[in-house]
Amino acid sequence: MSQPEIDPVTVEVIGSALSTIVEEMGKAIVRAAFSTNIKERQDCSTALFDLQGRVIAQAERIPIHLGSLLGIADYVLTRHPVEGVRPGDVFIGNDAYTGGGTHLNDFVLLEPVFHDGSLVAWVSNLAHHSDFVDRGHAHIFQEGLRIPPIRLYREGVLQQDVMDLILLNCQVPRERINDLRAQMAANRLGVQRFQALCRKYGAAVVLAGSDRGLDYAERKTRAGIATIPDGRYEYTAPFDTNLIEEILDLRVAIEVRGDEMHFDFAGNPPQVRAGINMVFTALQATVYFAVKTLVDPGIPANAGLHRPIHIEAPLGSVVNATPPAAVYSRTDIAQRLVDMIFAALAPVIPERVAAASTGGILVTMSGMHPRTRRFYVYNEMCGGGMGARAGRDGLDAVQVNTTNTANLPVEALE
Repeated sequence: MSQPEIDPVTVEVIGSALSTIVEEMGKAIVRAAFSTNIKERQDCSTALFDLQGRVIAQAERIPIHLGSLLGIADYVLTRHPVEGVRPGDVFIGNDAYTGGGTHLNDFVLLEPVFHDGSLVAWVSNLAHHSDFVDRGHAHIFQEGLRIPPIRLYREGVLQQDVMDLILLNCQVPRERINDLRAQMAANRLGVQRFQALCRKYGAAVVLAGSDRGLDYAERKTRAGIATIPDGRYEYTAPFDTNLIEEILDLRVAIEVRGDEMHFDFAGNPPQVRAGINMVFTALQATVYFAVKTLVDPGIPANAGLHRPIHIEAPLGSVVNATPPAAVYSRTDIAQRLVDMIFAALAPVIPERVAAASTGGILVTMSGMHPRTRRFYVYNEMCGGGMGARAGRDGLDAVQVNTTNTANLPVEALE
């Protein structure tokens, strides 16, 4: 079916409305969440997908989640016939290798949006659940319960056996069920807002506007890339962590050709028996964030951004791991890769890059509360130094690169 012709003003209105929907969904999760990690640290993200599974809007919250939400729509669309999807169906997943996220603590919910009896879009959100502690990280089977995208709700009815299975494998089930309810509320809000937008403008106009929004993001990305001189730029850096004995030599090669960028991660070390491995969607998020930062921070966070960016990485490496590699601390290498991309391009665009920033410092604390005798888990992504920029000093004690969680007030921690 051909799309209607719409004027630029309507395209802008539709784009702003879609952005507002995902931002409102994010605020709904934060307000309704139970755990400190989501309610206070705001470790969550929201997005809208079109019928092809392309991101048409994503809230600008946690950069590593630029990739964490990419897999679930593709998985559902390829494994669940669309004609069998009904209003009120909700898919849940967390497995990094089957489209549920980039590590097992990120629970992703995906729900269809219907208008006048037809499927028109998908709403999705992700939240980091502070659970699955006191575990090894030699392989992913030690890191928690793996959930491929499956139905948690069927036509609005909770599948209690699925929920019971999930909660039985969680160490803080009271938090999990309440945080999942917050995620459900956010998705339902997104469904209502998208349906209201379709009622106001018509589904055809909304979908055409979202398509134009992808094209706009692509044009902005290409225009930004075109300002970088053509050439091949490489950088190698050592990566040291107390999780493994050896020091890894990480590599990135960037080739700029006109208005496209090609990232080659050949030569990176094989995946390791520790939780620092990255799945490909985590690598995509890292690269998309770095490119967006360098070429135009104002580019909308949708699938149009992805089109001029090409990524290759050897399967089975630390930057494109295969099962059963552990992935819990995948942001450790992601943080370093952003610095390396900046360093590779520093000779040609020195005015845009920042010096190296702090790496990932994820601290997890758990134990038995002395008064309530309930088990607790607390995550903290410690802020550190941000690298200096051209003509500006760096910043102290801030979240950098692919992390962007808020600081937890000490009153909430107590």
